[in-house]
Amino acid sequence: MSIINHKSRRERMLDEFSKNNFPVWGFFLLLAIYLVGAYFVRISSSSTRIVFLMGQPLPLRSLTGAFSSIFNLCVVLMVVIYKKPGLFVSLIAIAVQYIPIVISLIQGDATAITGFFVNSFIIITVLLLYKYIAKMEKSQEKMRNLAVTDRLTGLPNRFAVSELSDARIKKNEPFAVAIVSLNNFKGITNALGQQVGDQILIQIGKRWQSLADSGKTGTKDLVAFRKNNEFAVVVSDYVSEDDLYNTLACYEEALREKLIIDNCDFTLTASIGYSSFPEDAYNTETLLNNAYTAMYKAYKTTHSGCIVRFTPDIIENDASIEIERKIRYALENGHVYFNLQPQYDMNHKLRGFEALARIKDVNGKQISPVDFIPVAEKAGLVDSIDREVFSSAAKFFGGLLKKKNSDLTLSVNISVHHLLRMNFIEEIHEILASSGLPAKNLEIEITESVMIESVEKAMDRIKQIKEMGISIAIDDFGTGYSSLSYLSNFPADVIKIDRSFIMNMSSGIEAKRYVAAIIAIGHIMKYKVIAEGVETQNQLENLGEAGNDFIQGFLWGKPLEAEEAAKLIAEA
Repeated sequence: MSIINHKSRRERMLDEFSKNNFPVWGFFLLLAIYLVGAYFVRISSSSTRIVFLMGQPLPLRSLTGAFSSIFNLCVVLMVVIYKKPGLFVSLIAIAVQYIPIVISLIQGDATAITGFFVNSFIIITVLLLYKYIAKMEKSQEKMRNLAVTDRLTGLPNRFAVSELSDARIKKNEPFAVAIVSLNNFKGITNALGQQVGDQILIQIGKRWQSLADSGKTGTKDLVAFRKNNEFAVVVSDYVSEDDLYNTLACYEEALREKLIIDNCDFTLTASIGYSSFPEDAYNTETLLNNAYTAMYKAYKTTHSGCIVRFTPDIIENDASIEIERKIRYALENGHVYFNLQPQYDMNHKLRGFEALARIKDVNGKQISPVDFIPVAEKAGLVDSIDREVFSSAAKFFGGLLKKKNSDLTLSVNISVHHLLRMNFIEEIHEILASSGLPAKNLEIEITESVMIESVEKAMDRIKQIKEMGISIAIDDFGTGYSSLSYLSNFPADVIKIDRSFIMNMSSGIEAKRYVAAIIAIGHIMKYKVIAEGVETQNQLENLGEAGNDFIQGFLWGKPLEAEEAAKLIAEA
């Protein structure tokens, strides 16, 4: 049995006909009366009486075939439109026809045998027709269930949510839609694998479905799985706003119960946002968008989990929603581009450039990376930005190196999630081939978090990159939680000291010693060291005393447009 009542086009047409004219039972009764009437007219027409039609004599017997055809058509229509009830009425009507046929045969009228076989043929026809229709509807129902069911969890999917919402809106029945996002789910899957993540989703789905079926929430609920780490709950039959909130709190409380996967304990939290019809929206798309906006607000409020109801001021006051919209527009319309910030050795010799992502809005105004990068990470758009910057910067730099016969390095940032994508190695091959950039002139920057989230998989992926001749840099070094045991086996070439440590060097001797210690550790492990955010001569001198290798910062070079970078290379 499907979770949502689905009707075929034929059934929807009949419903529309019934609503605009008269009830279905009235049409059924009329057809039954017509069927019986056609039968008696056919019996009467078999007599020898003569009627006049347009002044011409016409034996009633000549109309027998016509009324027999009408009778048979009515029988077929009864089965096609009303299925089992129509089949029963048709079989009864045909059985009634057998009475005069049997009487005629008993009286020795051999012509009645034709009617006997004709009626037998009609019975076989309607039975086969009914069986075929039942088989087709069963097949359609199976396909229907596949279309609205998530294969992993067995729950209704986002299409089911949309259809149920559309149906309730059409009936003008109040209801609410909640979007539930599991917090830190991405970190779990990166650390323990997608299979563990799938098992978590399956168990949560079963737990919430059991809660919905139990009726303990006091409302009528539909639990669905949308995508990635998102569920949806459609709630109806609530009396007040408190009832609605309490229902969602029941699902949040059920989530906090311990999960056991492969002998590991998990306790999850969720960010929940909800929107109601008709208070917040009059169509499904807006309702879902509002619920998602409220969910995002819930996440930003605590970064752990809470329940937030949609209100218009969320959109007005939350700039991140607008920034996400601008990011999506930029990706779709080619407004993502790159700047190149130069890197120098301590003697002011140009080493290369780091490609930095930049975005312009529809008016050509630049959006600050401080604003768009956190939003892109939360919205799952950072991979697309990385790929766009990587591809365009490599194409520009490859052509430039070939033209200038230079041996500089291009550094590009890659997120952990992007690095671990299945097709990332193929993506690198494709970009190198299309851009003409030599692998030895490419450096990929990753953060320390890769050593926390998925060590084994990351190590394997990095080794593949190294085998291609590409360098690896650990970005924002010192801000993560990696251990020296990981670093000693990590196949990197460069570490980059985070700018926050460089800025603190002027605050006292302890900060200088800390930076000097990082540089010493890097050299012990055979890494080259780049200091980021160098802005003053004093910082430069302190780094030189500590034995630093390269610097990057406003002191010797701000991020440059592509043309400015080309000019700098020509001068170098």
